[in-house]
Amino acid sequence: MYTVQMEHQCGCFKRSEFESDKSFEKQQDAYNYANIAAELMSEEFCGKHLFFAQKTDDNAFMIRVAENPNGSSCGTSGGSCGTSCGC
Repeated sequence: MYTVQMEHQCGCFKRSEFESDKSFEKQQDAYNYANIAAELMSEEFCGKHLFFAQKTDDNAFMIRVAENPNGSSCGTSGGSCGTSCGC
């Protein structure tokens, strides 16, 4: 069993349909999910954070969160996530 976990759940993540922990039978499926989810979060969330996938051990991937140096405050980068990111 392979897992994908979210490092930090910002407000945008909490309001999304993504799961904080997801399991897969195949490593390739976990790898693909982690990378695609991180890319979608970086593109679709408010822009305050960047997301990237990282392999943490033999059976796990972590979606890491970093401040976006080019990001703007919540709701001003094309999509609105409310009054605050909740971060």
